[in-house]
Amino acid sequence: MRMLKAILKTMRPTQWTKNVFLLAALVFDRQITIFDSLARTLAGFFLFCLLSSAIYVFNDLIDAPSDRNHPKKRYRPIASGQLSERAAIITLLLLLAIILPLASLLSWGFFAICVTYLLLNIAYSRWLKHVAILDVFIIASGFVLRVAAGVTLIHVERFSPWLFVITTLFALYIGFGKRRSELVLLAGDANLHRRVLEGYTIPFLDQLLSILSATTIMAYSLYTFSAPNLPNNDVMMLTIPFVMYGIFRYLYLIHVKNAGGAPEDLVLTDRPLQIVVVLWGVAVLLIFYIF
Repeated sequence: MRMLKAILKTMRPTQWTKNVFLLAALVFDRQITIFDSLARTLAGFFLFCLLSSAIYVFNDLIDAPSDRNHPKKRYRPIASGQLSERAAIITLLLLLAIILPLASLLSWGFFAICVTYLLLNIAYSRWLKHVAILDVFIIASGFVLRVAAGVTLIHVERFSPWLFVITTLFALYIGFGKRRSELVLLAGDANLHRRVLEGYTIPFLDQLLSILSATTIMAYSLYTFSAPNLPNNDVMMLTIPFVMYGIFRYLYLIHVKNAGGAPEDLVLTDRPLQIVVVLWGVAVLLIFYIF
């Protein structure tokens, strides 16, 4: 039981919330009420959760030596010795043996995206995570691949390319926010724990966050009245304040509260952020499926 708990902790199920981006095509193409599309998308969501867990296991295997010197990451199962490297490797191989064959059964496009995501993250864990700016772009590409994976699972009729742009900008915004919080947390020892942090400074990241927060809001605003699949009454524009508040709330958390190191934790713990996400989601569903 202790080993199973350690394996589950290494798989990080709390971070599966990132995979909701895979549902974008289903929701925004107005197919959530179609059983076949819903079933295929949920199956893809589950497989991508397992795939992201496999990446976390691989990443922890690679990072174990450096994680042991980190104030928080040293408690990860592999770094702390709760989970042996042999058990972690077996877990990784079993996950891939389950994921890849099932992914090919859903669609070859989905299988191709899963393989791309896997290879990209292996490259990131081994080399690309040490290259400033590019490291965050690689993280952002993972979110775009999630959206694209959802598109491959259903027959898309009205999905707007604007959502790829918004996803890219939003993911960059979250990624650079995370880098800023890491600099604050680790202070002068940042480069000892994560080499890529040598390429960042807090003023530089603050400039990037200012640019990305503005462009994300602008891109989303343009989407609400220019995308071809939206209601003709422009009612989608009413959701802009929710997006603005969410972005401003995240800025508040990383600047004032020095949070943001784990965005998925913020979504699960910060009540105002949870409320605005729920309100935005409800508004989108009402606009697409009721009005």
